[in-house]
Amino acid sequence: MTQRIVITGLGVLSPIGSGYTDFWEKLIAGTVGTKPIQAFDTSIFDAHIGGEVQNFDPKDYFQVLDPKVCGRTTQLSVAAARMAVNDAEILNADYDLARVGVCIGTTIGNGSITQAENNRRIQGGPALSETFVSHYASTFITAAIAQELAVEGPCHVIPTACAAGNYAIGWGMDMMRDGLIDVAIVGGADAISRGCFAVFHRLGGMAHEICRPFDLNRTGMLVSEGAGVLILENYDRAVARGAKIYAELLGYGLACDAHHPTAPHPDGIGAKASMHRALQEADLEPQSISYISAHGTGTHANDSSESLAVRDVFGERTDQIPVSSIKSMLGHTMGAASAIEAVACALTIYSSVIPPTMNYQVSDPDCLQTVVPNQAIEKSVEFAMSNSFAFGGNIATIVMKRCNDGKV
Repeated sequence: MTQRIVITGLGVLSPIGSGYTDFWEKLIAGTVGTKPIQAFDTSIFDAHIGGEVQNFDPKDYFQVLDPKVCGRTTQLSVAAARMAVNDAEILNADYDLARVGVCIGTTIGNGSITQAENNRRIQGGPALSETFVSHYASTFITAAIAQELAVEGPCHVIPTACAAGNYAIGWGMDMMRDGLIDVAIVGGADAISRGCFAVFHRLGGMAHEICRPFDLNRTGMLVSEGAGVLILENYDRAVARGAKIYAELLGYGLACDAHHPTAPHPDGIGAKASMHRALQEADLEPQSISYISAHGTGTHANDSSESLAVRDVFGERTDQIPVSSIKSMLGHTMGAASAIEAVACALTIYSSVIPPTMNYQVSDPDCLQTVVPNQAIEKSVEFAMSNSFAFGGNIATIVMKRCNDGKV
């Protein structure tokens, strides 16, 4: 029988709050965390709004490495991972640390290091330290987590752009089911950067003020940063040790329609395949799903394509399923997005509260019609689906369920 895998720890840093308690309170309150960017000068652009993690001191989370020689994405990753393992109390649960694995998704990786070098060349100044530069490699993200937490299992970084968090969650699940590890530390992280901001600005996909997913008058997405990490553990072991169980992870689905380097397939064929595969692996029929955490970037192309795909998969039930896009509050946190959304999904299930889609005013007939508008709603969620889409057609969907019998 396939082992049951549950989520027992959560760590998150976001533009609306850090630590899952603060994050969740702000999320269900509808707090919008996007504002004028402070990390770099935006005066050369005609857009200036983004999402930044506030009041973050990496020294609070590092015990082994010097955070000054780590890129910001590594810093955010280590912080979220430490939050998650502390929440799950996993390092005190008598697990063999050689069987604790790490898998983190990212889009930009440690781009803050290249930005620092770019700034140095423009403004002058001493050369960056060799250690700092050597930590540019994305693989250092999970290496740093492993060093900080003293875990010795497999370490992987998955760079599948904005779907990378869900890819990492799925890969952690596979490693557990294949018997390679007993615990998976999984999620995604990305730091905001001038380079990423410039890319989306050049593509013409950025809003100038607010992100309003699925709204008729939506104007684009907002670049943001953050990190989300989840602890995956065997259900029986978690129950035996009295762990808090947020939700059970049932399965995931992947697809790559390779339609275009940046644009989604207009018919959503990859999204449909991903959702169908996730349902198949979870052994569920579409009618079982009671909540959808949408990718919902606020661009015309994504929101209409995602809506079309959801309608195809769920048919007549589509207009009965509540849908949220928390990017309306956080902005698009790139490789962290689906990981943070997975944290939100687990808390939605655990708390029986569905977060809102903020800034939603006018329904678009081409989009989903059951968007939860501007205010959280209390509703029991038995099965939740979370979608994430990325450049190049990389798509990943995960499915979770309520775990009443394991909840303490």
